[in-house]
Amino acid sequence: MPQTKKFIIDFDSTFTQVEALDILGEISLENDPERDSKLQAIKDITDKGMEGSLTFRESLEKRIEILQATQNQIDDLITALKRKVSKSFERNKEFLQDNAEDIFIISNGFKDFIIPIVGDYGIKKENVFANEFVYDSNGKIVDFNRENPLSSNNGKAETIKRINLEGDIYVIGDGYTDYEIKASGLANKFYAFTENVSRPRVTSQADHIAPSLDEILYINNLNTKFSYPKSRIKVLLLENVHPIGVELLKEEGYDVEVVSSAMNEEELCEKIKNVSILGIRSKTNVTKKVLENANRLISIGAFCIGTNQIDLETCQEKGIAVFNAPFSNTRSVVEMAIAEIIFLMRNFADKSVAMHQGKWDKSATGSFEVRGKKLGIVGYGNIGAQLSVLAENMGMNVFYYDVIERLALGNATKLNSLDELLSTCDMISLHVDGRKDNKNLIDKQKIAKMKKGAILVNLSRGHVVEISALKEAILSGHLAGCAVDVFPEEPKNNSEPFVSDLIGLPNTILTPHIGGSTLEAQENIARFVPGKIMEYINTGNTYNSVNFPNIQLPFLHDAHRLIHIHLNEPGVLAKINQVLANYEINIVGQYLKTNEKIGYVITDINKAYSPDAIDALKSIPGTIRFRTLY
Repeated sequence: MPQTKKFIIDFDSTFTQVEALDILGEISLENDPERDSKLQAIKDITDKGMEGSLTFRESLEKRIEILQATQNQIDDLITALKRKVSKSFERNKEFLQDNAEDIFIISNGFKDFIIPIVGDYGIKKENVFANEFVYDSNGKIVDFNRENPLSSNNGKAETIKRINLEGDIYVIGDGYTDYEIKASGLANKFYAFTENVSRPRVTSQADHIAPSLDEILYINNLNTKFSYPKSRIKVLLLENVHPIGVELLKEEGYDVEVVSSAMNEEELCEKIKNVSILGIRSKTNVTKKVLENANRLISIGAFCIGTNQIDLETCQEKGIAVFNAPFSNTRSVVEMAIAEIIFLMRNFADKSVAMHQGKWDKSATGSFEVRGKKLGIVGYGNIGAQLSVLAENMGMNVFYYDVIERLALGNATKLNSLDELLSTCDMISLHVDGRKDNKNLIDKQKIAKMKKGAILVNLSRGHVVEISALKEAILSGHLAGCAVDVFPEEPKNNSEPFVSDLIGLPNTILTPHIGGSTLEAQENIARFVPGKIMEYINTGNTYNSVNFPNIQLPFLHDAHRLIHIHLNEPGVLAKINQVLANYEINIVGQYLKTNEKIGYVITDINKAYSPDAIDALKSIPGTIRFRTLY
């Protein structure tokens, strides 16, 4: 950072996510019977002071009077605040350490707790200007140093005058007192920091609204760790993605928008134009038309197992990496399959409905144990294989069929054809993927091959079973029952009606696509998918991507990383390296992987790159997308 550029940073709600005196109140008033009302009073006073509707000295006096805090409690406060440093300051710790000479903390808070916090980030004690508590002989906070200009209105501006800083001065803060520095003519720019709190009266006066420190460093060409501020990366999450996933992406600094329902093609075409990351579940179709409108899209996260609702081929052509959660809800689906098999074999659903209608029908007719019965599993992937293990542990004889050669677990028996499986087993459970080839995999002819009195469970995809044929088989008595969780047409949200020919059929369990809808599964998915997307954005890792060549790399230190996605054509890597050689850029590491359509090259270099070199790399024939990291 040039020596003429100085950064003045506020502490409360800027360097940290919280107001320190609010947290001190939670500590000092822990056993006070009026704790809640006093804490609210402190927060109200803080807000009035920050907005400028209460003089700062008045707000300070009122809060200290309510707090009744002690010197010993300051240590507890420091411990709490160290866990509450703003995420973008944590991300840019290296920048703060490297430029400590030119970074100042000027705060209406107190040195007693500020210095221990900012010191961990390399900021010098002598560069911290803040208030000071006054303690009595028992260590109780009784006052503050009233000679300190920061205890009075416009104290920040007065402090800057006293320390006589030279050069350009940029102020970063969230409160009106921070704006006053600029208003006094003592700063070149005021950045309203909104990562933790946004105050309209403050943001309206700002030269620039900064959702993060990344943003400030980016617009000043000072970013040393991240190539693009996370706050400028727009994320759109549809279909009630679990709050953990939302929070993880927000914590990373992204601009996140959440929509509870799915969107149709036209809605998504309009919405996706400025979106960089899209998160969906199973009801949103990301079509070629949608992707043609997605000029900024970097990655798609499918918060589910299947990805057939996404045009993966077009994503490849446009350099959009797609990630899903192939294992996260496996156990939930398997447990549901086991439960439904037992329910159907005992006719529990109909008996329960009859009981609610006041009918007592105690009979063993049509009720069977699952032990000793033959379970046929169609699709022996993650879910099918785990179902195999649990079913065998319950005494079932397990058979399976898969178009891919898969190793049998336990005593399961692989059969050579779907027809053989259908005609052999008492219970059929479907666990195939959503590819188009699987449409009506179980049609009228296949159902006819099933044993009379067999049951069918479909927890895979709605289009896999021909619904009219299933209805006919249930009504004729050829099948004893069925359980269906997925349907060819499903409501986009909970307010739309559900319509199906299967409604009202005997011994038929209908559920609203909830095979993976357990808290455990949704939390697992919500952690897994954002993690993979953030790895891809931060490091270029594509491990677990469903449409990109898989590369897994460590986080990069002391180098720059160049990401090049191109058509899988001969000679592209040679052209990349020739460009780097032409600009005398040394390669410290390089990784290439291809699939049948695209090549993915990650190049680490130890020299700052020029814009001309980047333009040359982007101009290589066959280039789909180019990205720089760090």
